Amino acid sequence: MMRNASFTKLLKRTLHNRPPPSSDLDRLREIVLGVGSLDDLESDLNRSGIQVTPSMITQTLESCEADAQSRRLLRFFTWSAKSASPRPADEPFNLAIRAFAAKKDPIALNVLISDFRREGRAMDPETFARAAEALVRCGREGEAVALFKNLEAWVRCPRDRVTLAAIVRALCMKGHARIAEGVVWNHKDRIFIEFCVYESILYGWCVSGNVKEASKVLEQMRSLGVGPKLSSYNSFLSCVCERNVKSNPSALAPDASDIMRKMQSFGVAPSVVSFNILLSCLGRVRRVKEACRVLLSMQGMGCDPDWYSYYLVVRVLFLTGRFGRGNKLVEEVVAEGLVLEPRFFHYLIGVLIGKERVGCALDMLERMKKCCTREYYGPAYDLLIPKLCRGGDFEKGRQLWDEAVAMGVVLQCSSDVLDPSKTEVFKRTRKHEEEPVPEEPVEESMEGPRRIKKDLIV
Repeated sequence: MMRNASFTKLLKRTLHNRPPPSSDLDRLREIVLGVGSLDDLESDLNRSGIQVTPSMITQTLESCEADAQSRRLLRFFTWSAKSASPRPADEPFNLAIRAFAAKKDPIALNVLISDFRREGRAMDPETFARAAEALVRCGREGEAVALFKNLEAWVRCPRDRVTLAAIVRALCMKGHARIAEGVVWNHKDRIFIEFCVYESILYGWCVSGNVKEASKVLEQMRSLGVGPKLSSYNSFLSCVCERNVKSNPSALAPDASDIMRKMQSFGVAPSVVSFNILLSCLGRVRRVKEACRVLLSMQGMGCDPDWYSYYLVVRVLFLTGRFGRGNKLVEEVVAEGLVLEPRFFHYLIGVLIGKERVGCALDMLERMKKCCTREYYGPAYDLLIPKLCRGGDFEKGRQLWDEAVAMGVVLQCSSDVLDPSKTEVFKRTRKHEEEPVPEEPVEESMEGPRRIKKDLIV
């Protein structure tokens, strides 16, 4: 008898967990993704006669999350939560909150959180983290903090180091470091403050551009005996550079050098990301000489430039009319055998087209063919063909089109651009020729990559 009872229980559990017939799931998906009012949606669900189970709710949410309108998905979930047999556990509700958090729908989140409170359900920490992040992104940081303060009372979720780190991270991602500090201060006697919380607060001050407060957090982290990591220093470096771009461009390189020296004194070596942050800001304010010097100094500090480092320097050379030096640097980098991503050439072709240097852009395309495989040629041809045709050179545009088709390159631009009767030709009203910048002599004592970069300093 005991064996028969055990077998009966196992059979019932198996039948309950068994996936529903695909026709029922397809029908539910068709109704949720359909059109009409929300009342029509609920009427269709009632007329369908489908006996909804918790597993069907979960599968329908997962299959419709990306395509369904938020309100239709919410109406389906509230209907199915009442109609399902047996009564759904907490898992479908947590899944629903994560789905609406991904859709950034604060109203739906508030409805489901109210259901949690009314029915006494338990929210898991991961779901809370998603909900808090979505609320903050929607500009409802006050609601996110209120949810954290009432986690245990509202949704039976513990307020511990995990959920504290989650609310602080959500707030600081949008620069609400002051609010995050208040939350930490109110809970510092009850909850152990992990190191990642200080990292989030530092990032939050950097997002808001407050160098003074970010510097205080850095000192506080050092005083705790655990030094900041490379990511924290890079966030602070970016904050300082952004401030100097706006107010004091001449201080970009000196301030960045001071930060990197402090990093090294605390045993943290600057990475290529650190230098790229500085190079990007120098390029934005057209500090060509300093950008070239930074590129030269990277190898001296044991940090080899990557493709993006070279792109940033070549870009500022092109933007300031130093096309000869920019092309020379590209040729030398290709000759050295550095692995260059297709984006390196795509971006530079775009810069050259913007500077009306179509001939240089075509030369860049030829260099790209030597370094990249043909499946990456498409964006380059999509830039060049319309530019040539709108400039009146339909013959060259047709030549590039035929060349791309012959290689099997997938083009996004329309073939109509090749038709002179459909493409408007823009004639220049003035000459866009850049005056050549005098070239400085190359120092014969410099060899290899250092010789290349030394010659670029202007």
